[in-house]
Amino acid sequence: MERSPLFIQSFDKVMRVLEAFSQTEQYLGLGEIVALTGFDKPQAQRCTHTLVETGYLEKHPQTGRFCLGKKCLDLSFHFLRTHPLVTVATPILLQLRRDCGERTNLSLFDGTTLVYVIRLHGKREYPQFSTLMGRRMATFCSAGGRAMLAALPDDEVRAILAQSDLKPMTADTVTDPERIMVEIGRTRARGYGFVVNESAPSEVTVAAAVRDAAGRPVAAVHIAGSLTKWEPGEYEKRFSPFAVETARALSHAGAGQIQIGRGV
Repeated sequence: MERSPLFIQSFDKVMRVLEAFSQTEQYLGLGEIVALTGFDKPQAQRCTHTLVETGYLEKHPQTGRFCLGKKCLDLSFHFLRTHPLVTVATPILLQLRRDCGERTNLSLFDGTTLVYVIRLHGKREYPQFSTLMGRRMATFCSAGGRAMLAALPDDEVRAILAQSDLKPMTADTVTDPERIMVEIGRTRARGYGFVVNESAPSEVTVAAAVRDAAGRPVAAVHIAGSLTKWEPGEYEKRFSPFAVETARALSHAGAGQIQIGRGV
């Protein structure tokens, strides 16, 4: 793909080094960064040195291996504190969690994926890395993703599915595009997304789309529970009204002025 003359290649290289850490637990050596980015050793050295000097990477004093720096969190913090929907949604999601007692989340639509920006744990839930803010999930197999896709025309949905990595998350994940379209049709008819054991093992989730002033999906409200505690039909009946009502309230309270997630 031809790049614009405004594109800064050196900046792109630095960002690719940071993104390499999405594929590891914590530390990477210089050789591993070379292998993950495809850079030669001098390029990788310049990028890592720049990132250490600016605080976005930290270097272990004994091993010389690198990990993400605490300064990376600053960008996440400023994104969350300045995002109008997150600001409006935080007290509403807190009340939702108090009302239902289950994990309540808000995600933002980003085409083939959604990004969790509010994650409130259930009363008896042990937090794991998968419940952290900033996690991305595929739209095609998550309740919130299907709720947001259902708010789009079918041609846009098919374009998003064509760009998606339709990799199964569990043994029950629906990955066939035509079957996904059927599930999105059911979601559209219900007015909310509902998945059982598709996006995470032993998890049941209901979700509803938050829309902007044009009626386009910008976010989703999720309520997730455990199949060890709930029978799916009972869970859907009990919590789907909470998700739909909360999403509607957010659409009216602030999402109407937000234009994000154009999908393709």
